[in-house]
Amino acid sequence: MLTIGELAAYADVTVRAVRHYHQIGLLPEPERDTSGYRRYGPAAVVALIRIRTLANAGAPLSEIAEMLDADDATFAEAIRRIDDRLRHRIERLATSRTQIAQLAAGDSLALPPEVTAYLERLRALGTSDRLVEGERDAWILLAARWPDHIRDWMPDKFAQLEDPRVVRLYQVLSEISESDATDDARLAEAADIMAELVGEAWAAGEMSPGGDAYNDLPHDLLDALAIESDPRVQRLQELMRERGWSGWNRLEPLAAPPG
Repeated sequence: MLTIGELAAYADVTVRAVRHYHQIGLLPEPERDTSGYRRYGPAAVVALIRIRTLANAGAPLSEIAEMLDADDATFAEAIRRIDDRLRHRIERLATSRTQIAQLAAGDSLALPPEVTAYLERLRALGTSDRLVEGERDAWILLAARWPDHIRDWMPDKFAQLEDPRVVRLYQVLSEISESDATDDARLAEAADIMAELVGEAWAAGEMSPGGDAYNDLPHDLLDALAIESDPRVQRLQELMRERGWSGWNRLEPLAAPPG
């Protein structure tokens, strides 16, 4: 006959676990002997080992008592249900591991690989970290709103980086982002480049608004994000208005398109 400590050691569980099983009615609690100790026989050892085995396999404690008394068919069905729950849990954990890996990867969090490749291309061109981070956050907003359009847009974005003017624009904006000047003279150069590029795109019919891709909320968020990232964007917007263009993320002619 075993004490509770000996019982726990034999079944490789803790004394606390044995007492918990007593408390919830999973393992019968024997009467005390004349010395005031509870003594456990082989039936208690077998029962405790079965409980431990089921619990370690993922069976909820609330279901173990019924499983211990079940016939073969009922026991097999209970095991199948437990296996289904474990499989779903494993799938959720695998998804969580993927998301954790993306956290470590930085840019890939909430972004498709095409966008992360684009951000890496910007870095290779010497774009400042601050500007790349702003681009990343903007793409997160876009990907959340139009996840199915992102891959269609990226070839044009990569093609634009073959234009020396676009590369120069990123260089100028990078220099501005790393300076502390509140009215940097380079803002005018950036506005000139932007006005030239947007004028050409408008003339080619590449900026005609229409459809859900031009509803206001995402563009308003992008505009607000740009200003939060660098308040000097407001000055750049003023310079663009002087050149005949309103807005920021979605530039439109104030009247007839310039040029």
